[in-house]
Amino acid sequence: MASANAFLPCRCSAHPLSDRRSRRLPRPGAFGEAAQLAVFRISPDRRGDARTDVAGKPPRRMPLFSISATVIGGSSSQDADSVPNPIVLIDQYGDTNATVVEVSFGDRLGALVDTMRALKDLGLHVTKGTVTTESSVIKTKFFITRSGRKVENPDMLERIRLTIINNLLKYHPESSEKLAMGEAFGIKPPEKKLDVDIATHIHVQEDGPKRSVLYIETADHPGLLMDIIKIMVDININVESAEIDTEGLVAKDKFHVSYRGAALNSSLSQVLINCLRYHFRKPETEEESY
Repeated sequence: MASANAFLPCRCSAHPLSDRRSRRLPRPGAFGEAAQLAVFRISPDRRGDARTDVAGKPPRRMPLFSISATVIGGSSSQDADSVPNPIVLIDQYGDTNATVVEVSFGDRLGALVDTMRALKDLGLHVTKGTVTTESSVIKTKFFITRSGRKVENPDMLERIRLTIINNLLKYHPESSEKLAMGEAFGIKPPEKKLDVDIATHIHVQEDGPKRSVLYIETADHPGLLMDIIKIMVDININVESAEIDTEGLVAKDKFHVSYRGAALNSSLSQVLINCLRYHFRKPETEEESY
């Protein structure tokens, strides 16, 4: 697996000694995963040594280091009390040879080195990665393959999604109030649960004579992707590919599907929609029946 510096060449040197202005300390957690930064306030002492640490004592040695792109987003422009919406997008169409995974959490994420290690532990290969900033939102992309090909197994796609969300909860615990998994594993569960009836939108449209496109938007929960796949398998619908998008408490998924080598007709499309709606409402229905 390529290291973070292999594809994130951005390097920043330590503050020059000539800069004698006091600098603000970064807020906790600003640098994301795997970032450690020695911060110095530059002020001259009576011995003529301009290097003193934040406690006013001269350090043993001035650290001569460079900071990798892990610290991108270290100075936040967002209100410290405002928790941005975490987004995990698994895209099968953005690259011809790899599955593209995009992660963003406002301006709080860096190179996600630990997330890369977790993906490698799943037997995946991160061929490259990019970090971009759009309107103060840092977006980290991983290009992932398995055995030299895109990751198409739905179970593995769900494991990728849950691995990334678990790392978000671990390294950015404040994200728990914006994630469905935060209720079980986070330090602060979401304040409000989504109304499934209001949050759920499902529709099917043709994508040529041989396949259809299924769009699903609903309240997220662990194992959602596998639940959807199982429902389609039960009614003999073939899933050709999937694009998974988790935006906070909401899952927005897209599937290319077919039935016996052809696009779904209107009757089968309605059966599929009814089955999915019933499943999404089932936990609430069972809970109210007691």
